[in-house]
Amino acid sequence: SVSDNSGLFTLKQSGALKRKLQSRHGSPPVKRKRKLPVNTFRKGAPEAGRREEGRSSQKPVPKKQLTGNQNESQKKKPFIKTSSLFKNNPDIPEIHRKEVQQVQENVFTTDSFSQLDLHPHLVSTINTVLNMCSMTSVQKQTIPVLLQGRDALVRSQTGSGKTLAYGIPLVQSLQGMKPKIQRSDGPYALVLVPTREVGGFSCLSLFDTIQKLLKPFTWIVPGVLMGGEKRKSEKARLRKGINILISTPGRLVDHIRSTECIHFRRTQWLIIDEADRILDLGFEKDAAVILNALNAQRETRQNVLLSATLTEGVTRLADISLNDPVSISIADEIQNVPEPASQTDREAGSSSNCMEQENFAVPETLQQYVMMVPSKLRLVTLAAFILQKCKFEKRHKMIIFFSSCEQVEFYHELLVKVLSGGSESEQPGRSSLSSMSLQFLRLHGDMEQEERTEVFQEFLKSKTGILLCTDVAARGLDLPQVTWIVQYNAPASPAEYIHRIGRTARIGCRGSSLLVLAPSEAEYVSLLASHKINVSELKMEKVLACLMKDDRFKVHRPGSKKSCGKNPQEVRERATVLQTKFENHVHSSEESVRWAKKALQSFLCAYTTYPRNLKHIFHIKSLHLGHVAKSFGLRDAPQNLTALPTTGSKKKTKPRPKRSELLKKTHGKQRLAEILRSECASGMDTAGAKVKKK
Repeated sequence: SVSDNSGLFTLKQSGALKRKLQSRHGSPPVKRKRKLPVNTFRKGAPEAGRREEGRSSQKPVPKKQLTGNQNESQKKKPFIKTSSLFKNNPDIPEIHRKEVQQVQENVFTTDSFSQLDLHPHLVSTINTVLNMCSMTSVQKQTIPVLLQGRDALVRSQTGSGKTLAYGIPLVQSLQGMKPKIQRSDGPYALVLVPTREVGGFSCLSLFDTIQKLLKPFTWIVPGVLMGGEKRKSEKARLRKGINILISTPGRLVDHIRSTECIHFRRTQWLIIDEADRILDLGFEKDAAVILNALNAQRETRQNVLLSATLTEGVTRLADISLNDPVSISIADEIQNVPEPASQTDREAGSSSNCMEQENFAVPETLQQYVMMVPSKLRLVTLAAFILQKCKFEKRHKMIIFFSSCEQVEFYHELLVKVLSGGSESEQPGRSSLSSMSLQFLRLHGDMEQEERTEVFQEFLKSKTGILLCTDVAARGLDLPQVTWIVQYNAPASPAEYIHRIGRTARIGCRGSSLLVLAPSEAEYVSLLASHKINVSELKMEKVLACLMKDDRFKVHRPGSKKSCGKNPQEVRERATVLQTKFENHVHSSEESVRWAKKALQSFLCAYTTYPRNLKHIFHIKSLHLGHVAKSFGLRDAPQNLTALPTTGSKKKTKPRPKRSELLKKTHGKQRLAEILRSECASGMDTAGAKVKKK
């Protein structure tokens, strides 16, 4: 074209002019190069020319030979189905928190039970059967007060021995009664365990402790009433007689209304354990029904309220049930806070108590950790932590808390199949778990009462094991030798956090807890610090490094040497292999994929239920659905998934009616409601019963 020729002409002129100028200054003339095509004169052309010259010096490789070399290199490097675990993850923030003075109780004292005015057989039983020689702080303060016949409001940390603090004076009081107690007399003591799901297990563990204390006094009969048992068998036991009645509020109210043989004519003790949960779970009305039934038959009795946390609701409950109580708070004593000893003193000090009830006491022997884990890495990190503590280190007993029953079922099945080798046979040359198998158990509120009791007893007796559970096991359970508490989903309040970690480090034993948080939830650590709760950070990389000890997750390369040390790249490869195992199991059938989606949906549901004051930390919009799906073994984010309750059939949502339409229908609905509420109406009043449809 004309433009191309003109461009070439100007370039030739400029080259000639340059050579003339160089020759005037005496420099040797520049050698003329061969002509190049016009399109080579563009930006970066000299460099391209040099590269072309370098390539021309080498012999061209045939295309067939090139593809053959590529195939050989691919054979040398085995294909790994990557799960993109370590890509596009949010940055893990540094935890900035103030070092706070943590409220701690000295659990044990130097005082022994023999110093108290107790029956010698009772002291011997405490020393030999319960293996306790010295009293805890709460026992030292509570037992003398209750032996004097006073009412008490007791606040102490979980695992400090509150059960024996009221159990010992109760047994001492009943065994010394004249004439001797008979079974047919009915209940002399009523112990309420005000929790809905965990009530059965609290009753069983409490019943076991009371039964041990009553070993020398066989004429005193304890008994249990709890949901899930047959009413017919419970009524038969009530007819025979129960002297120490341990019950959940709902079940007891049921028997008060329907069982004629139950009475409280001789009831001298009312003990409410975990009292703060009465209001939390809506048992205030049931408590009022029970108090009215007790007062109608016997007004004078000794009352005790116990809990790890004292809220305004507990104070309100104490006002209606306690008579001139002694307030016992071990944490307040450590902080040199004067404890009110009467009703008027307690009212005067209520404002200070409300200010200090936010600070929680924890055992000195409890180590608390927090670990920041991106959503995609949560599953492999949890599995690595289980392997580290329960396989490679000394044998541990672990409880893992989840936020929903569906998650417990799903993760229990997944971990059993993948970590315990349930889904694949052992291969030669790989470390076998057969000699050191991991025992996984599950516990949640949707299980039948008989199955829950069986699991509880099995975990109670075992020396090792991993219990996956909901908050069903957060309160009232005395599980010995639990060394680790893992909170896979964060609790809804600091008080719930305290009750969860209270399942370990009980009565002077050592224990540890781990809280798993996403990077967007880092502010929860500051919230705990504001309640005088200190947590140390545990790095995720340190936990994942334990996968180097398990050759099942090794990437086998021909001619590769045995791995030594903690190569970060190899750790990532092994974590990817483990994640791939989880994903392969989940996608092995449509049923397992459906369970994974159901568990994911239940997690999203639970995530939306955090209280309003924590929404800035736990907000559903801060979650990446695709990343969260990875933690359930799903390769992609499922479609049409919403944070709605899981139901068998999809319900069609009706459009919200306008306010004007609601106002028009109000009169007819009120009239219909009056007819339905009326005891005398037959429902045949057509004049008022008809509601006009628009």
